[in-house]
Amino acid sequence: MTGFVSDPRYLEHLTGPGHPERPERLQAIWQELQQRSLWQRLLHLAPRPATEQELTLVHPPEYVHFLRRSVPAHGLVWIDPDTALSSASYEVARLAVGGVLRAAEAILAGECRNAFCAIRPPGHHAERAHAMGFCLFNNVAIAARFVQRHAGLERILILDWDVHHGNGTQHIFEEDPTVYYISLHQFPLYPGTGRAEERGRGAGLGYTLNIPLPPGSGEEAYRRAFAEQIAPAVERFAPQFVLISAGFDAHRDDPLASMRLTEESFRWMCREVLTWAETFAHGRCLAVLEGGYHLEALAGSVAACIEEMLAAAQ
Repeated sequence: MTGFVSDPRYLEHLTGPGHPERPERLQAIWQELQQRSLWQRLLHLAPRPATEQELTLVHPPEYVHFLRRSVPAHGLVWIDPDTALSSASYEVARLAVGGVLRAAEAILAGECRNAFCAIRPPGHHAERAHAMGFCLFNNVAIAARFVQRHAGLERILILDWDVHHGNGTQHIFEEDPTVYYISLHQFPLYPGTGRAEERGRGAGLGYTLNIPLPPGSGEEAYRRAFAEQIAPAVERFAPQFVLISAGFDAHRDDPLASMRLTEESFRWMCREVLTWAETFAHGRCLAVLEGGYHLEALAGSVAACIEEMLAAAQ
């Protein structure tokens, strides 16, 4: 089966009027999955709050304590011009991480073959000790470390197709040869990182692959990157578990970027990644929601990916 993690409690992280990373994103996804009769075909996994020990697989305790202390009793506190905390944000962020870990546990235990986590807040901009870009904890990075610790796996692939470069994930693993981070993203664009020459450091040199694409790039550019750069890298690395930082803001309708992908483009990318997971990782693939801010485009693209995940799990 395909696992699915989401929860009404994720709506309690508030970001203020007009903020693109808003609760309605998840509600649009839920509605689309129900309309396409996908909702009842999924294995619904209940999220749990991540423990402090799990959060500190990636983040220092001082940072975890800082976020907990920073939440306001009422209203919003802004960590940076993009990133807000409301009264429930710390607990919701713990639940986001824990939801991803619950999905990882289910895949490792054979409860499901793959899974999609429709969670918020997103995570790939969160660095070890710095929240930014709507992100508080780095959900995918914590999941990678969790899988390594709990299953003894040595080679984890993170493919990030969000339109923005996942600076946090890159920085966390840039000296680590056991986690291969691959990102396709619009460049130049926030946060300004992700140049092709950023390939990792020290023992991790060669285990970061950035594919910056110019504004206006469409599916043809992504297909070329997959064929010429990503697929050969994945084959050499032979990952034992595959994580997707699944942002959908490269869609042509998204208001925060200028790429030209469609719902079918995301379907195709997901199918390719699932093929790699089947070949190298016994089908173990976990997709985690990052960006995507046009509600209809987001919902349709997530549903297309889940359709592919369900097909792969049969």
